[in-house]
Amino acid sequence: MSETVIPTGRLSDRLAAIASPQRMHIVAALAGERLHVSELARRVGMSRALLYMHLNKLEEAGFVTGELALSEDGKALKYFDAVPFTLTIDLPAIVAAVEDRPGSTPGDVPDNPTDSPTDRVPQTASPTDNPTDSPTDNPERE
Repeated sequence: MSETVIPTGRLSDRLAAIASPQRMHIVAALAGERLHVSELARRVGMSRALLYMHLNKLEEAGFVTGELALSEDGKALKYFDAVPFTLTIDLPAIVAAVEDRPGSTPGDVPDNPTDSPTDRVPQTASPTDNPTDSPTDNPERE
């Protein structure tokens, strides 16, 4: 059986989407049946607005799908289904995801515009070492 290599950024997005306990609860509720958003909100105990925020993240990551359907009285209803998936996270999967990045090697740190400069500071550095140094002023901090 061949395995699909998920690019590093995509793997990170999928892991972030499913890592939330609330989102796992939503996926579990959808595992057995397609649900209207109001019914799903009742089952998972959250507001529809908050539920939609979680559903958008899950849909972007490919864990759920949503579709509009018309009720008998002509109202548009949004239904969601869980998408069957298997997500294996092991050392070979992480190495393969990193190697799939163009121009990367397993030791590279992925480019992530959401990283703050302190996210790239070596673990031996202390945030109080010289907080006024910018990464360009102090090459050891990059």
